[in-house]
Amino acid sequence: MVTIREIAQKSGYSQATVSRLLNGDPTLSVREATRRRIIEASEELGYAAGARRLALPRKVAVLDDFTPVEELQDAYFDQLRETLERHAKAQNMELVACSGVDDMIAEAGEYDGFIATGPEAPSFDDLKRLHELLPNGVFVDINPAPNLFDSVRPDLSQTILDALDSLTAAGMRRIGFIGGTGETMGQYRRQEDPRLLAFREWSARLGVDCDGLVYAEGPFTVDNGRDMAARMLADHADDLPDAVIVAADPIAVGALQACAAAGVLVPHDMALVSINDQTIARYTSPPLTTFAIDLDDLAASAITMLAESIAERRRVRHHLLISTSMTVRGSFVPAH
Repeated sequence: MVTIREIAQKSGYSQATVSRLLNGDPTLSVREATRRRIIEASEELGYAAGARRLALPRKVAVLDDFTPVEELQDAYFDQLRETLERHAKAQNMELVACSGVDDMIAEAGEYDGFIATGPEAPSFDDLKRLHELLPNGVFVDINPAPNLFDSVRPDLSQTILDALDSLTAAGMRRIGFIGGTGETMGQYRRQEDPRLLAFREWSARLGVDCDGLVYAEGPFTVDNGRDMAARMLADHADDLPDAVIVAADPIAVGALQACAAAGVLVPHDMALVSINDQTIARYTSPPLTTFAIDLDDLAASAITMLAESIAERRRVRHHLLISTSMTVRGSFVPAH
């Protein structure tokens, strides 16, 4: 087993400094070059892979250039960042917030890797620049550069299928969809959000009638959800769908408001199923049946993936999908 003395000899620093650094002593203050040399020596000697495995201290940038849109949408990413902080401490990681790619590139020498949160991705050119200096990075919730960086995301395609399965099992055959605009994938931008793509595919495979019942454009906000739902209800006043799948809770809150304004009773006249399970879902009228995204598991997986990528200097990209689970409330109750 590799010893502290061997690491000290290889790195050129004292055993006391090496021991305090590797054991995460919060009172230790060393230069960045010292920290990096000790960690490199530890990894070269196989210390992190030995029987006495310890999480080597890492300094990780957090790409956090998310532009606030509205309180409900922001709350999801605020909670995600808090959860990342908690799991980073357990892995002996120090997270440092960066406001943009340019800041990360300018200070790349200070970091061992990065984690990116938020619904929007940097440009592909910026991602390529970033990869040259910080090849170890994990995107959480999106996957904009599959060949450059790792990602951890909720399995939204499976979530849509699970929602359709539950609705059709309850005898519902006309099912609509309300969502937002698409995502960036590498150098391409597609209009359709992954949830909409999954809805179209699985609806066709399951023989679900969704003709004229898809309303998906604009931001993931309460106001946009209310507007799209109001249009759906006006367009189909005499033939409401049996149910509607909504891409995210903020949109669903607006959809419920539109239903109340139009005198449509949920779930009596039309059931509604959402995704995210934010706190607000418990307090709507009726309370939202929604698929919970486990932010704790999402964050823990991202931190672990990044730590492994840095330690092993991995260059093959990994992409992990996290399953969701339905939280049943008043807007839809599945058949037993």
